[in-house]
Amino acid sequence: MARREFYPEIEPYETGTLAVDDRHTLYWEQSGDPQGAPVVFLHGGPGAGASPGHRRFFDPGHYRIVIFDQRGAGRSTPLGELADNTTPHLVADIERLRETLGIERWIVFGGSWGSTLALAYAQSHPDRAMALVLRGIFLCRRQEIDWFLYGLRNIHPEQWRTFAGFVPEDERDDLLAAYHRRLSDPDPAVHMPAARAWSTYEGSCSTLLPSPETVAEFQRDVMALGLARIEAHYFINDIFLPPNALIEGIGRLREIPAVIVQGRYDVVCPIVTADEVARAWPEAAYKIIADAGHSAMEPGIRAALIEAMEGFKSLG
Repeated sequence: MARREFYPEIEPYETGTLAVDDRHTLYWEQSGDPQGAPVVFLHGGPGAGASPGHRRFFDPGHYRIVIFDQRGAGRSTPLGELADNTTPHLVADIERLRETLGIERWIVFGGSWGSTLALAYAQSHPDRAMALVLRGIFLCRRQEIDWFLYGLRNIHPEQWRTFAGFVPEDERDDLLAAYHRRLSDPDPAVHMPAARAWSTYEGSCSTLLPSPETVAEFQRDVMALGLARIEAHYFINDIFLPPNALIEGIGRLREIPAVIVQGRYDVVCPIVTADEVARAWPEAAYKIIADAGHSAMEPGIRAALIEAMEGFKSLG
């Protein structure tokens, strides 16, 4: 059977900004059917921001598609801001946006860091999550962060050498601290080269086959700064949640329909984490894509995510 393709490109029918405190203002948009079943898209990173292509996972004739940029990311301001930027802040922002838009319940759709945030949000507000679609599961535990910083050299040694080689040799035993110092520096001459090095590393490892288009997207200044600075901030602070909180909170989700989509050869968020979540959550549908890496744009992952949203049309 032919794999499902993206829906056609569409424009939002409404855009806006939401001041969530005295510092942070979020960009948001709505597209598709204003009377349709609501779905909220949670982008990755943290800090990567959303893009027009993310609207295309959803049937615009059925869904009311809500997309927003999280604190410090994309079109939200200030870009790369770390103050008052924690997982509990982001969870509260999602609720604030839901209330602002007058939505009672919605489907929560997120990949990579978006899956982390979706789990945190749904565990905090299970009555507001109509269903969950999760891709490239990431719980941001210490072993997953260490894999990203060091383990990836077992599969992508060339990319890792460039990533590690950006900092002096005597700092390479703690790459997270070395990058965090540079990324937090207010001087663009210091933080931007570090941001590009970090973001290029991640983009280069995100697809099963080499994708110059993906790497180019990760090298854009807005993407690179938001992604690298905010990722390092969340990683060094263990995402501001207790250890194993998200896996231990799975019990609060058992009544929520869910689909987990995972690339077999995802080296950014290896399948072992998705496998652990699936075993802890047998009620969730678990789809392993045999010919895919990490990116949501991989053909098999894209098709499975669209298929999951087709299946949830029966929810309303």
